[in-house]
Amino acid sequence: MATAFITHSACLRHDMGSHHPECPARLAAIEDQLIASGLFQFLEPHEAPLATEAQLARAHPAHHIETIRSSAPERGIVHLDPDTAMSPGTWEAALRAAGAAVLATDLVLGGRVENAFCSVRPPGHHATRDRAMGFCFFNNVAVAALHALEHHGLERVAVIDFDVHHGNGTEDIFAGDERVLMAGTFQHPFYPYSGADHPARNMVNVPLPAGTGSAGFREAVSARWLPALRAFAPQMVFISAGFDAHLEDDMAMLRLVDQDYGWVTREVKAVVDRTGAGRIVSVLEGGYELSALGRSVVHHLRVLGGLDG
Repeated sequence: MATAFITHSACLRHDMGSHHPECPARLAAIEDQLIASGLFQFLEPHEAPLATEAQLARAHPAHHIETIRSSAPERGIVHLDPDTAMSPGTWEAALRAAGAAVLATDLVLGGRVENAFCSVRPPGHHATRDRAMGFCFFNNVAVAALHALEHHGLERVAVIDFDVHHGNGTEDIFAGDERVLMAGTFQHPFYPYSGADHPARNMVNVPLPAGTGSAGFREAVSARWLPALRAFAPQMVFISAGFDAHLEDDMAMLRLVDQDYGWVTREVKAVVDRTGAGRIVSVLEGGYELSALGRSVVHHLRVLGGLDG
């Protein structure tokens, strides 16, 4: 079966300022590399729908949804915190980003595709249950995982997060939820300065010191993530796919290379092929050096699409 590629032009209209690293060019860089590599022709394209309020409300209370809606400006840019801003296009983009993850879940669980990648922005894994932060407004992966659990009736799902920053928002939403295993690597100490101390039992947090490269990352995944995934036997996996741990991305200080993203995808996919019928939904998070971002996504999607061998 095909790999779905879900995006929407509205995601380009979210603008946090001309010098902000979380910029519309990120999505263009991904698409350019997919076309140049010849991979795009093997993907099944879909337009992201708008997430409904009921879908968002599984992860976020009504007052948070209303705060984001009412904060959207008619012109200019409004900051919710020093890093996170809204423009006139942000509200629709945020709904499309979450809606892409919901559609991906429906496509995979409906048997129309084996897996899916959502090339969307704004990202989501820093959005807590009731707070926008770290470039994020709604937690796209959490919305999708809860859709799988509560709409489709799955009993066990896993969230994998290889972004360079700890997915504090996802942890806030799922800590203590026995239906969800979350496994993440992240640079520490580093923004958002969380995840290293006393995580809930369903969290497999692996903080990595600045300077960690391929060997340290692969050892952490092999020793910590994979045994936990096998023991949990998820029926579906959601990936917070951040590519900002790349050595060319100067916003952080981990030193992964393109091939590491293919490797980790292959290792996770091998577990999911045995326990969850290959069901994977991957959603873009970070990644700010445009060439490295595009190349890393190519490696990620080659593996998801079964085109790496």
